[in-house]
Amino acid sequence: MKTRELGKSGLAVSALGLGCMGMSEFYGAHDEQEAIATIHEAMDLGINFLDTADAYGPFTNEQLVGRAIQGHRHEVILATKFGNVRSADGRYLGIIGRPEYVMAACDASLRRLGVETIDLYYQHRVDPNTPIEDTVGAMERLVEQGKVRHLGLSEAAIDTLRRAHAAHPIAALQTEYSLWSRDPEDGTLDACRELGVGFVAYSPLGRGFLAGRFKSFDDLAPDDWRRASPRFQGENFQKNLDLVERIQEMAADKGCTAAQLALAWVLAQGEDIVPIPGTKRRHYVRENVDALEVEITPEDLERLEEIAPKGAAAGERYAEGGMALVNR
Repeated sequence: MKTRELGKSGLAVSALGLGCMGMSEFYGAHDEQEAIATIHEAMDLGINFLDTADAYGPFTNEQLVGRAIQGHRHEVILATKFGNVRSADGRYLGIIGRPEYVMAACDASLRRLGVETIDLYYQHRVDPNTPIEDTVGAMERLVEQGKVRHLGLSEAAIDTLRRAHAAHPIAALQTEYSLWSRDPEDGTLDACRELGVGFVAYSPLGRGFLAGRFKSFDDLAPDDWRRASPRFQGENFQKNLDLVERIQEMAADKGCTAAQLALAWVLAQGEDIVPIPGTKRRHYVRENVDALEVEITPEDLERLEEIAPKGAAAGERYAEGGMALVNR
């Protein structure tokens, strides 16, 4: 497995990570036994970068990941997040970045994961009511206490990233990035490179859409979160399906799958970018890892730019409430 360093942090991770969120929630039915087997399969294939959060489940995803890595802690780079606050019954309680909350949230994550140290600890969403310097100051204390090795932010605006990095080095910024979510190209990637901050791309397969796994809205389970996503609804669904069909045609020409082509595109955007496609099934992990062998030529990049130029996706990536929580 090839590795990539997250910015100038010294933290080297597998070139492809594994997003674990869907193993516990949001994307329809889940099977814990298959999920744990999927994590083990990923590790066997060389993926050592696992991504979770206390909000997933809520709480149960960290517990699942903790069980999966029992006896294998030294083999993985463990990333989790705090600040997207939910109650035990799943109710959304808001964004909290207050220092005392940061400290308590970390202790709770450590217990659920069954580890002594978190390798990369992200603020999941920025709290507009708490100065970022205060939040990062608390995160810095966690580093001093040995509970956390490196700090990260998720969906932070450029100015917020700069202020956070000035308070304590930020190893990675995690933001959605794919052929149909190219907002990071509006200065965010440049800022990360200027500061020496790594970039972790979540949902690099457009929540499964770019993999060609959906042909109609009815393909989504009744409890699938994507039913509420603007890109999966009404006319947007059909427009985005037309886009994916063109990606599938190009993938067929190259002898790979649409998912592999979409991942190869993200990987080709820079050695400082690490995509973390999420899956809850072993065969998709194997398919994703094979994307590392897909060669993307300059001509391929030109063709993909013609197929999926910036802004090609129909609909916002989150509903209105979710969009209000990003880039701040």
